[in-house]
Amino acid sequence: MKKFLNDPVDFVEEMLDGIYRAHPQLTYVADDMHCMVTAKPKSGKVGLATGGGSGHLPLFLGYVGEGMLDGAAVGGVFQSPSAQQVYEVTKHIDQGAGVVYIYGNYTGDIINFDMAAELADLDGIKVTQVVGNDDIASSIVGEEHKRRGVAGIFFVFKAAGAAAAEGFSLDEVTRIADKARLRTRTIGVALSSCVVPEIGHATFSIGPDEMEIGMGIHGEPGISRKKLAPADSVIDEMMERVFAEQSFSDKDEVAVLVNGLGGTPKEELYILFRRVSQLLGERGVTAKHVWIGEFATAMEMAGASISILHLDEELDRLVGAPANTPFFNHYKA
Repeated sequence: MKKFLNDPVDFVEEMLDGIYRAHPQLTYVADDMHCMVTAKPKSGKVGLATGGGSGHLPLFLGYVGEGMLDGAAVGGVFQSPSAQQVYEVTKHIDQGAGVVYIYGNYTGDIINFDMAAELADLDGIKVTQVVGNDDIASSIVGEEHKRRGVAGIFFVFKAAGAAAAEGFSLDEVTRIADKARLRTRTIGVALSSCVVPEIGHATFSIGPDEMEIGMGIHGEPGISRKKLAPADSVIDEMMERVFAEQSFSDKDEVAVLVNGLGGTPKEELYILFRRVSQLLGERGVTAKHVWIGEFATAMEMAGASISILHLDEELDRLVGAPANTPFFNHYKA
């Protein structure tokens, strides 16, 4: 696959350099571009940090800004940031009220964020952790702790970021983040592979007329590979699994995220949302907040994911709160 590259080894560094040049409200600490923070952290506010591998923009770096996150540590393509990088971000964003880590359920991330929290504790910085695990295709009901964190973590960022901006305490911000996590379900479908620049070839093989339901954002195996079907049929199969895990009543409200994985036109994402909306409507459920676009990608992988957050009054208000980051802007109507 053709790519706009110089030396593939420099892919992440040059990407980060471009982001900082384009968005001067962001900066980095410890002389390490992988340690992104807001240029002016708000005094006295609970800090929010995330992190993970590169190759998923706008996840994770794209949500650092007003009303969302205060910092993000990013590793190489599909590689965890180091514990030291997470720790450097933590030190900068702590304003005396503690820091919440919000990141996906991947072994390397868990190890390094745990180590960073231990380093922060030695400095007297209180850290809590909320680990996203919204991907229902990656493990069965009853073993949710094994599930991957994917695009639905956006809702956790959004709710926790609004709570922190309102001045909630560390325990309350953590509670909000965890509630959003528990009420979010995601399932994806892939149509093609992606290419890690330093590797230079497709991560996996999938036929031109095939799709894989439940594939992960690093190319992890899904739950079924089959012939590509019409869009409505694909959404019917995906949403059937979501509805099996979320109990909705008439007049319930949800937030919906239709996320492109990097190589799917936005027009197609709207076709997918059309069917999601129809299925929700058949159950008397209202899509109160809707976002459609690229929120958590897998390089140039063709495909999409659907995330549903079951709202309550508190989450409705927080998810709908204003936010302003280089990759995401939301204003109250």
